[in-house]
Amino acid sequence: MRQEIRIISLFLPFRLGRVNCYLVKEENGCVLIDTGCSNRRAYLQKELESSDCRSGQLKLVILTHGDFDHSGNAAYLRREFSAIIAMHHDDLGMVERGDMFWNREKSNILVKILASTVSGFGKSERLKPDIYIDDGDDLSQYGFDARVLHLPGHSKGSIGILTARGDLFCGDLLENTGKPGLNSVLDAPEIAKVSLEKLNSLGIKTVYPGHGKPFQMEVLTKNR
Repeated sequence: MRQEIRIISLFLPFRLGRVNCYLVKEENGCVLIDTGCSNRRAYLQKELESSDCRSGQLKLVILTHGDFDHSGNAAYLRREFSAIIAMHHDDLGMVERGDMFWNREKSNILVKILASTVSGFGKSERLKPDIYIDDGDDLSQYGFDARVLHLPGHSKGSIGILTARGDLFCGDLLENTGKPGLNSVLDAPEIAKVSLEKLNSLGIKTVYPGHGKPFQMEVLTKNR
């Protein structure tokens, strides 16, 4: 089955780095993994349309976790593209309440205030997903030859998507902003290490992180 992956890299608010969205084009439609921040909505829509992914062709939007820089455009894409939104139940409150610290360990109040100020995640961005997905779920019913991996650590509801040909979309479990490794921001570092160990026997070839460039899984293994 033909499968094409397009990376859509979007600036964070105030250009504090970038976040990756991944458009996977299949023979019968498109799947988008993560949606970026609402501040770059027009650019995201332009990139989707330039890839011939228009209303009715976006079959599924998968959120690897609930953070605003990954879920900020999900509600909009459901309205404008008639897309189905999928995520893990353990991050539900982040998108339903607009609280990025829901179901996480306690955080500094100043960090919470800063996050709410820069996120651009207002009431119109809040949503209840259409479906909840969990470890082992098969996505072939949406025309996507892939399965779900539950990879907690960055958040309790973090997931990855592993395609049949060995591509892993890992959300924010891993990053490649300096060199490939665990994300520098983790809710539960020890749990994240367990999630990383889970990946070792899965035949992963290429890793597509939420932040930074894709890399070969063998590079991560050698670095460790």
